[in-house]
Formats: sequence, C-alpha cells, structure tokens
Amino acid sequence: MRVDLWTDIICPWCGLGRHQLDQAIAKFGKDVEVVHHSFQLDERAPVGVSEPVAEMLHKKKGVPLAQVKQMTARVEQLAAAQGLSPYIVGDNRAGNTSMAHELAAWATEQGKGEAMWKALYKAYFGEARSIFDVESLVTLAVENGLDGAVAREVLTSRKYATQVLEDGRAAQRMGVSGVPFVVIDGKYGVSGAQPTDVFVEALTQAWNERAPEVVLGEGAVCGPDGCEVPRST
Repeated sequence: MRVDLWTDIICPWCGLGRHQLDQAIAKFGKDVEVVHHSFQLDERAPVGVSEPVAEMLHKKKGVPLAQVKQMTARVEQLAAAQGLSPYIVGDNRAGNTSMAHELAAWATEQGKGEAMWKALYKAYFGEARSIFDVESLVTLAVENGLDGAVAREVLTSRKYATQVLEDGRAAQRMGVSGVPFVVIDGKYGVSGAQPTDVFVEALTQAWNERAPEVVLGEGAVCGPDGCEVPRST
C-alpha cells in the first residue's frame, strides 16, 4: 500500500504526525510505502535567513509573545508524551525550507530519501540545528552517507527547486492548505497530526477498498499563517 505524505520540515505537527503515522503503520502490520512530498509553509521567506520561531509566529498571527511560548510549549509536551524528546519548538528558528526540501528530493533519487527526511526532522526538532543554509545542509548530507561535493552542487544550482514547488502545487490542487496531509492508497485523505488509531482506521479502510472519502479530524495542522493547537473540549 502507498501512503503519500505532504509536510514541511519546520512544521511541528508534521514531525509529530509522521511519528504517529509510523506507529500506526507498525500497528497496521502490512507492507506500506511512505512517499514524501514537499509543502513549504512560506515560499516567500528569504532563502538562507532565519529568525526565532516565537518572533515569526508573533508577526504572522499577532499573538503576544507570552501566548506564543505557551502554544509552542504545548506542542513540546504533546511530543514528549509520544516519546519524542527532546522536541524543540519554541526555542528554535524558522525560515525558508526550500533548500532542505531540495536536499531531500536529491537524497530520494540516491535511495536515501527516508533516511534524509528523518535526519532533517531530528536535526531541526531534536537538536535545533540550522537547515536553512548550504553549509548546514551539506554537513547533514555527509553525516548521512551522501557526497558532500555533489550535495553542494545540488543546493547551489537549485536544480530540484521546480520539483519541490510542484509538490506543493499538487497538494494545493487537491484543496490542501495546511500540513501534515496524507493520502492513503490514492483513496483516503487524512488531514492533521491525527492520533495513531485514526491513521490505523484509515489504513484499514483503504486496504479494504472502501469508497473514497476524506477524513477531516481534529488533529493539529500547520498552514501559511502558523500552526494551530486544537482547542480543548
């Protein structure tokens, strides 16, 4: 079974959602291929420049910095409850992720796509490392067994930029405005960082070849204006 997954690397719900999807696939117990797709939350952000996450969210949403810190702390707590620790959200930086996506696209062609996506998430959320500049990304490529000189050429030539943009356009044509977003076996769409059991249910439905439907649950999602935390009920 194929699972298409659209994410942005700096979206905290994407890292958490991928973790919960992995748990669901393990629980599902059947052969599943995860195909990554890029979705940039802010294509217009200047390349190679970053700023503190709290300041970025404050500017985009107009939320007081104290409240932004509460929001990001909440995500960190949810991640910790899922076994993701450290998971650095508030004390991190944000910026244009195009080159990081381009590195992942190239790594996929080298048969190392899955490892690179996980390495990018770990570097960003687990270690608060930069994924916004050529040198940082080349270092990450070498750490994951890729040729540093070739990685540098890939990033400076921007040869995968069009492919990365088209990934996002494909999602937009389906009506996707935020990530994570999953399409299971071309039949079932799942929006947001859903609980593991929701993913298991969707996987099972697709496996049983039920009629196509879109599951729009209460999971959190990142959009161009920031990342939303579900309201408590």
